[in-house]
Amino acid sequence: MVINNNKIKRALSQASSYQEWREAARAYDERNGLHHWRQRDHSQQYDYVSIRLRLDRLRNLKARHDHRGLLYTLNEGIHGNMGGMGRAGLYGHALSGTKVLIEDYIDEIVDTLEHLAGESTDDISADEKLDFFRRASHCFGHSALMLSGSGSLLYFHMGVARALLEADLLPTVMSGSSGGSIVGSVIGSRTEEELRELIEPEAFLQQLPESAKRVGTPGPAVMEQVLSQLFPDDLTFQKAFEKTGRAMNVSIAPAETHQTSRLLNAITSPSVLMRSAVMASCAVPGVFPPVMLQALDDNGERQSYLPSRRWIDGSMSDDLPAKRLARLYGVNHYIVSQTNPHVLPFISDGRRKKSSVGLLQHAGLRATREWFNAITMILDRADKNNGLITRAASLTRTIINQDYVGDINILPDYRFINPQHLLGFPGEKKVMELIATGERCTWPKLEMIRLQTKISRTLREILQRYEKSKIF
Repeated sequence: MVINNNKIKRALSQASSYQEWREAARAYDERNGLHHWRQRDHSQQYDYVSIRLRLDRLRNLKARHDHRGLLYTLNEGIHGNMGGMGRAGLYGHALSGTKVLIEDYIDEIVDTLEHLAGESTDDISADEKLDFFRRASHCFGHSALMLSGSGSLLYFHMGVARALLEADLLPTVMSGSSGGSIVGSVIGSRTEEELRELIEPEAFLQQLPESAKRVGTPGPAVMEQVLSQLFPDDLTFQKAFEKTGRAMNVSIAPAETHQTSRLLNAITSPSVLMRSAVMASCAVPGVFPPVMLQALDDNGERQSYLPSRRWIDGSMSDDLPAKRLARLYGVNHYIVSQTNPHVLPFISDGRRKKSSVGLLQHAGLRATREWFNAITMILDRADKNNGLITRAASLTRTIINQDYVGDINILPDYRFINPQHLLGFPGEKKVMELIATGERCTWPKLEMIRLQTKISRTLREILQRYEKSKIF
């Protein structure tokens, strides 16, 4: 039976689960001949000859049971962008996946890692295996999920997280600012079982106090009520990490000029209470007052943390703290759920557009940014008392100069949002729509995420398995 494109597109847009979407995606690729593109090695976007040679070499070595040869070949380098195979354009052509050669190569790497970890490779010592897997994991790097500032659009982030969780692709390193800090901290403070229950839209809505469901912008007292429902009073970043194994990072910005932003987590601020960190990250200037952080001392008593400082919305200075995550956790691959309304009109789901028009647009935006920086710095010099002009110019510069995209970007299928609807509760119907939108916008990215994180996830699982069994 011939199915036309319009019917397939309707099936894609109306899919109620990833399985339905995936079936429609395969039908679309089949209908438009894209499955042939997937089967062919050739493409100018990556070094397919090198990938094919490495794949054949691994298969030959494995067939000969040459474990030393396999170890040597993997030691030559395994990384996510070997021969350009991680390029975003290779994952946006066909809906159901990328080149079969790339998929086969990644699967072969994973199978080889598992093979070397097995007991049948006893010609390689336990110490040598341990050294290899540790180095490979360190060199390959890790992935992180970064949730942008969002206001009431945080429910889109919930949909993204729900889709990743159901696909078993939720990274263990996360960051969040403003509304993203709420969703990320919910994830980072729940066990897998608790999270699967809470991530259901109806269950999450039941956690919210009735005061939070009223129309209009919630005040600080209502925000406190919401956060008290979501996070225990004594939950520190250290306790959350010990409970879940997930490293949540909350971005906050200084309320004072000339201070630096901070990234709160179990490494840099283990005793800080997660609830106070989220409250600070959600303190939108002009709407909520700046927040003083709270922490637990050695006796478990609550006390002020950096009492001379006040903090505001983290998206003002470090919406996506990629460099800090790289230093702290060895992250080199970023999955971004981006809902910041002032950013959406200017970005695409690819990291950088490579077309001539895209390159010119990027150059124009970069030039505009430099001119704006120069003008505001001149205004700073004119405001000798570091008054309102200096503070406003400094804040605006931090917003303009940030990078708002990652390696894989999950964006809403809309670009313009009414600012009046950003801070209030959008209503239960709209919440359900935002969560569903987050899921639908994540589904086309799942195969790319699965492939680009498969090697790092395998390395982590092997090391965890060895540590748990105390083989080494």
